Amino acid sequence: MTEQTQPKPIHILLVDDDEDDRYLTREAFHQHYPASRISFAEDGEDLLDFLNYRGRYIGAEHSLPELILLDLNMPRKDGREALREIKADDQFRHIPIVVLTTSDAKDDIETSYYNGANSFITKPPTFQRLSEVTKAIGQYWFSVVTVCEHQGDE
Repeated sequence: MTEQTQPKPIHILLVDDDEDDRYLTREAFHQHYPASRISFAEDGEDLLDFLNYRGRYIGAEHSLPELILLDLNMPRKDGREALREIKADDQFRHIPIVVLTTSDAKDDIETSYYNGANSFITKPPTFQRLSEVTKAIGQYWFSVVTVCEHQGDE
C-alpha cells in the first residue's frame, strides 16, 4: 500500500469495558485510518445487544461491523462467552473477531482460537506500540484480505 492509496473505510466494533482503552484504541486507529467508523460496546452483553439491535440499540440505525476487536476480561458477559455465542450464530459468524486483551495466558490464546477468533493480540503497553499494532491490523483487514459483507437479515 502506498501513501497515496487509502484503504476503503471499514466499520469496527471495539468491545472493551475500559473507557481509556477504548479512547486510546480509537485514537490509534484514526491516526492511520481516519475514515474508518469505530463503534463501542462495553462488555459481551452490550456487544450482543449491538449485533441484535436489543437494549439501548433498539431502533438504532447502524450497520453490522466488518471487524470486531474483543477484550476478554469484562463484567457481565466476558469476551470468551461472547465469542462462543457469536461464532455459533449463523447471522454473525462471518464477522472477523480479533481478540485484543491484556492476557497473554496460553489457555486464553488456545481457547480463543478454538472458539473461532481470527487473531489474538496482547494489548501493547505504550500508545506508540498500540499505534503500530492498529496500523498492522488495519493494513491486514482493510487492504490485504476481503471481508464478507453482511447480506441483510436472513
